Amino acid sequence: MTAENLSPKAAFALIEQGATLIDIRDADEYAREHIPEARLVPLSAMEQGATLQATVDSVVIFHCQSGNRTRNNLSRLIAAAAPAQIKIVDGGIDAWRQAGLVTVKDTSAPLPLMRQVQIAAGVLILLGVVLGYGISSAFFLLCAFVGAGLTFAGITGFCGMARLLAVMPWNRR
Repeated sequence: MTAENLSPKAAFALIEQGATLIDIRDADEYAREHIPEARLVPLSAMEQGATLQATVDSVVIFHCQSGNRTRNNLSRLIAAAAPAQIKIVDGGIDAWRQAGLVTVKDTSAPLPLMRQVQIAAGVLILLGVVLGYGISSAFFLLCAFVGAGLTFAGITGFCGMARLLAVMPWNRR
């Protein structure tokens, strides 16, 4: 089974005809901005075996932020929605917004957790470099520590910084 790529406007037309739109991003990304008709079924839930109740006559449209996650996980999405017709929003919610279609934004929602990790890691590395050149070369160890943590997270899938940021007050809702 394959999936057809759709422009955002073509996807919108199918949704108006009864197609189901599934957002595969994480809950924090969905909370910050989502398409009004989209139902949240995170990719992580599908990795744990979640399936959609779809029939042969159903049309299921998947989207993510930019289209990369849907393309990279296509076989998992097809398995979760089988036996429905599978469609992908080409360019994800970014293309949806650029096409002038409506999204629901909540700017009071925290930034997605992975963006918070990227910001924190970048600030710590920059701080380590500035302090390393300006005060003591021992501060370069901060850069090494952050680099080691990111490497460990990439290898194991466990990110201590993400776990720490997840319990911060601004991420509690």
